[in-house]
Amino acid sequence: MDRKYITLKNLIIEKEKCIGLKFFTDKVVQAMVNDLPDIKWSEKFRMNYISNTPKNLELIFRTFRGVAWINCNHFYSRASFGRQENPVEVQQLENREKLSGRRYCPKSYLRKLELKRYANSTIRTYVSCFETFINHYNDREIQDLNEEDIRMYLQKLIRDDFSHSYINQAINAIKFYYEVVLEMPNRFYAIERPRPIEKLPKVLAKEEIMAIIENTNNIKHRCIVGLLYSAGLRRKELLNLKLEDIDSKRMVIKVSAGKGNKDRFTILSEKLLRDLRKYFLEWRPTKFLFEGPGRKSYSGESVSCIVKNAAKKANIKKRVTPHMLRHSFATHLLESGTDLRYIQVLLGHRSTKTTEIYTHVATNIFLKIKNPLD
Repeated sequence: MDRKYITLKNLIIEKEKCIGLKFFTDKVVQAMVNDLPDIKWSEKFRMNYISNTPKNLELIFRTFRGVAWINCNHFYSRASFGRQENPVEVQQLENREKLSGRRYCPKSYLRKLELKRYANSTIRTYVSCFETFINHYNDREIQDLNEEDIRMYLQKLIRDDFSHSYINQAINAIKFYYEVVLEMPNRFYAIERPRPIEKLPKVLAKEEIMAIIENTNNIKHRCIVGLLYSAGLRRKELLNLKLEDIDSKRMVIKVSAGKGNKDRFTILSEKLLRDLRKYFLEWRPTKFLFEGPGRKSYSGESVSCIVKNAAKKANIKKRVTPHMLRHSFATHLLESGTDLRYIQVLLGHRSTKTTEIYTHVATNIFLKIKNPLD
């Protein structure tokens, strides 16, 4: 006898949260479904549904126990949604001056972002994307919007030539409201994401890196550029470094709460360590390794300007960013024969597939190939 399956879905029908029951045609299952109290059929979703209450959910499990397996993969949430340990502030967004005729994020949305401890940058992105979405449908109630409305909105973004990254952020922000705030996981399970554009990382030659470091204005700027390259740090990771994160005995650097809220260790250059000691004696930072006014963490814009100006003084024509130094770190390690798995650990990548992109820009592979013209 074949095992029977019923998949539970989150639905909103006439502004009410409902449980959808999806299953392959089966007379026994259909008869049992028809016996559920107040069961209805949705022509739009092509499935039976019942009010989403704890009592009804318990009734479904009890009714089909031993008869059909209840698949809840599309019903309960498993996503952590990028939670981090540092608390965030949403007061500023709540207290914004409200413009007449514009719709703003519900307080429940802001509160859930705060409870989930999202990074401030993520909060700003989600709020901006979600408010743009609800103002596109400013004559409709949010709860009335369905999969087709979202799909039409995303098609508009594509036609308006928004980036692949922005469209993905918009999807995440919209799903966050329905799946996390309204607690309806996989509510919009049929929404397609745009195909990713696979761009190769931009990499500098070692000679260009050395020229940038030599053209920094002072020892502080020299250490900033040197760390970005020699440790493969993201800009935010560099700004969050504290004095105790530099371990000169073990020659490692601790990167706390990197991307994905993961801690990791990366390597410390002996050459850079000498520069760091000179920098410490001259600048005397107290908490963060690199501090701005008021002993607060250095700004990301300042780091970008340091890299850009040093590259310009080094007469490098291409546009240089802090992240290019991280890409160069990984590529140069690969070219020198470092195992890809070690590079993955140093960069803090979750999967080797992310790290494998550097195999496409490592020139040592091409040097082994004899050009047919030669």
